[in-house]
Amino acid sequence: MPYISGKQAFLELLKQEGVSVMFGNPGTTELPLMDGLAREPAIHYVLALQEAVAIAMADGYAQASGGLAAANVHVSPGLGNAMGMLYDAMKSGAPLLLTAGQHDQSFTVTEPILWADLPPIAQPFVKWSTEARRLEDLPRIVHRAAKTALTHPTGPVFLSLPVDVLNSERDLDLTAPTRVARRIVGDRGAIAEAARLLANAERPLLVAGDAVAHGDALAELVELAELLGAPVMTEGVASTCSFPFTHPLYSGSMPRLGPPIRALLMRHDLLFSVGGDLFTLSLPDDVDPMPPGITIVHLDVNPWELGKNYPAAVAIQGDPKATLPELGEAVRRLTSKEGHPDAPRRRGAVRAAWESERAELARRAEAEAARVPIQPLTLVHELARRAPANAVIVDESISSAQGVRHFFGCADAKSFFGIRGGGIGWGLPAALGVKLALRDRPVLALVGDGSAMYTNQALWTAARESLAVVYVIFNNASYRILKQRTRALKGFSAEDDRYVGMDLEPLIDFVGMARALGVPGERVEKTPEIAPAIGRAFASGGPYLVDVRIDPAFK
Repeated sequence: MPYISGKQAFLELLKQEGVSVMFGNPGTTELPLMDGLAREPAIHYVLALQEAVAIAMADGYAQASGGLAAANVHVSPGLGNAMGMLYDAMKSGAPLLLTAGQHDQSFTVTEPILWADLPPIAQPFVKWSTEARRLEDLPRIVHRAAKTALTHPTGPVFLSLPVDVLNSERDLDLTAPTRVARRIVGDRGAIAEAARLLANAERPLLVAGDAVAHGDALAELVELAELLGAPVMTEGVASTCSFPFTHPLYSGSMPRLGPPIRALLMRHDLLFSVGGDLFTLSLPDDVDPMPPGITIVHLDVNPWELGKNYPAAVAIQGDPKATLPELGEAVRRLTSKEGHPDAPRRRGAVRAAWESERAELARRAEAEAARVPIQPLTLVHELARRAPANAVIVDESISSAQGVRHFFGCADAKSFFGIRGGGIGWGLPAALGVKLALRDRPVLALVGDGSAMYTNQALWTAARESLAVVYVIFNNASYRILKQRTRALKGFSAEDDRYVGMDLEPLIDFVGMARALGVPGERVEKTPEIAPAIGRAFASGGPYLVDVRIDPAFK
């Protein structure tokens, strides 16, 4: 057992858990950790200028790498600044170890400046929250935290690190990590019943959730969908490409409002959710999204989601990659080696419907190409045409997102990341975390102007780290999503066409702001300017921002 300081022990424990990058913004209580990093070249510290940026970077990194991300913030105000993005990380299921420095324990009874009891503050948005009170407890706590973050359902954990624990020294056994095997196979009796229901369904619909992408199960879901000839939609608030956007059975994303969900489901007799939520809605409505008579089969790694809102005829706790092959074989035994006899006809109908929808959107985008300001749909269409084939798309375009899943050819589990929790400001920093995890792939981030102003400090980190992320700002000079929702209320704003606190005027100079933070960029105002600007952005070899003025009008 080596004689070691707390700061050294903590960093050694992180390395044991596979951590090579740490995101953070330090303060005085983090100084022991920063001092330890001065002699720890195996962990690269990525500095953020604000804590929300650090957490969103860690969220993107965790999702894209599939491993444990580490982030560190400064006592209670730093943790408070981090909470919005910590909520998003909780919703995305990012395996994230968040730590915060804490005052020396001999000092805390006096309630010094910046002090608070930190674990209860983090508790609502993490799987486990605690404070290390003795150096000898640190190995057990860090290993427990990492195991918890990486075990289904994955998610953030929080650890408070008092200064005296990091500064103390003693002989210490660092022990070793534990990994809970992820490939949980669902109950075989339930799989057999699910196969019977799927084989007998006349109009099945599959919903793919983030658990499919996080578990690397796209191929397994594709195989099952092809056996059934069933359309596949992604869950309404998805943060991944959980089914290839280019596949003939892909049918887009589930709506997020009750009436359109119900109208869609009325066309089906069975809903099979593979790790998808049922349902995350944007607004309340008198119309229940689930029509009567539809059979629900639900597979998820998280038992909380099974039957949470609607009873499932079959509920299976299991990992999609481990469970779907058994389900596929069970379907074959009930149909044929090639699958359901009606599968070819179903596949043709799904493909024709989606291609027609895509073609209509493309026609609209091209027909509106001459309009100034640029139409959001035209911008998305042009970006999809100009993006590199292997580009990773990071999407926080919010109210301008129509066409993203129609036009971009995302086809693998690491090709698309979107804002899951809904706390805006995620996109700018998350794209940096994605790039750090996927350095060999070009990254294109689509970010609304309102969202960009929550975490614009991320541009400085992009410049500091020389991370080649191309940012496209969808600049409509407003919080357009709020205008849309306010109009839906049919109140004074809709009658008067007047919206309080929703216009971003005076206009924000995003190019000037980016340059001030070390990132080059340019402004685009006409459709023919998009392609050359995107070409220059990717050719720059570093971070680059393209500010596109789009039509502020909405329907």
